[in-house]
Amino acid sequence: MILREGTHVKLLQTVTFGAGTLDRLAHLRADNDTLSKLIQDSRVNYLPIWRGKPLFRGQVLNELGFVTADHPLFRTEPHETRSTAFLGRDRHDTLYVAFNCSSWQPEDFDEHQLHQFYDPTEYRHPTLPDDYAFVELRKVMTCLSPTHAEVAAIGKALIGWHQTHGFCPNCGSKNKPEMAGWQRMCSSCGTRSFPRADPVAIMLVTYGSAVLLGRSFFWPKGMYSLLAGFIEPGETLEGAVRREVFEEVGVKIGSVRYLASQPWPFPASLMFGCHGEALTKDINIDRTEIEDALWITKDDLLRAFAGEIPEIKPAREGAIARDLLRYWLAGYLD
Repeated sequence: MILREGTHVKLLQTVTFGAGTLDRLAHLRADNDTLSKLIQDSRVNYLPIWRGKPLFRGQVLNELGFVTADHPLFRTEPHETRSTAFLGRDRHDTLYVAFNCSSWQPEDFDEHQLHQFYDPTEYRHPTLPDDYAFVELRKVMTCLSPTHAEVAAIGKALIGWHQTHGFCPNCGSKNKPEMAGWQRMCSSCGTRSFPRADPVAIMLVTYGSAVLLGRSFFWPKGMYSLLAGFIEPGETLEGAVRREVFEEVGVKIGSVRYLASQPWPFPASLMFGCHGEALTKDINIDRTEIEDALWITKDDLLRAFAGEIPEIKPAREGAIARDLLRYWLAGYLD
C-alpha cells in the first residue's frame, strides 16, 4: 500500500499474483458430491502444468492455455503421480482446476535449462495446437490478467507441492491428495499434510536519499534488487529484516515497517515487503551470501530505470522489489 496520508490509494495491491478476485470456495473442498456436481454443471478451465511450467497459448504465448476435461493430456500422467487441485471460481462463474502432466518427456528436453534463474525454453505437447506451449511463468507473468495470474500462481505452487510431498512426513508411507488437492492424507498413520508458503522478508533499506541494492551470484549480468531472506522459526518479521541486512552487508537497521506482500510461486514463497531505515551506511559484504551491494541515490536509480546506467539493471517487472523501488522513487514512502 502507499503510506502517504490522505491518498488512500493502494497501488501495491496490484503486485503480480496479488490482485486477483478468485473465490477459492474453500468450504466445498471437503464436500466431494457438491463440488463434483458444480464442476459438472459449470464451465471449467483446466490448466495443465508440466514440471513447474503452466500451459500458455497465442502467437507470443502470453495467455494461459486451458483445456477441457476430456483432453488427452489427462491420460498421459500415470495414476501414481496424478494430482489435481481445485483453484476456485472467478466473477464470471468460470471454475479453474490445475493438473499435473509432468511425466511427459519431450524429445528436445533440456533439464539444465529447466532449473536456471531464467528459463527460455518452450515445450509443445503433440496433443496440443502449435500455438500452445509450456512456458516459464516468470517470462510472461506481467502479461496476464490479475485473475489468470492468480490462477497460474496457485496452480503452479499446489502442483509443485504435490510432486515433492508424496510421502508422509511422520511415517514415510505413501500419501494421497484429498480436500480437492489442498491436503494429502497418509493411508498408514492418518497424518494430514498441508501446502506450505515459505515467508520471506524483502527489504527496501534507505539511508536519506539512497537505497540499498544487492545482487546474487546467479542473477543475469548487471541485475540488482532489494535484499531478501527467509524468516527463521521463532523470528518476527522485523527481526528478520534486521538480521538479514546485517548478515549480508553489515548495515544496522532501526525502524522497520511492513508495506505489502506478494505470493511468489518459485516454488512457494510469500514475500513480505518492508521498509527499513538504516542506522549505518558502511557496507561489509558477506561473499558467501551475495556477490555485491551498493547504495544508489534516487537520481541514479531513475537513470538506471531508464537504461542509462547499463551496469545496473533494477529488479524485473512483476517482482515486488521493482514495485517498492518505483513507489519509493515517486515519493509515496516518504
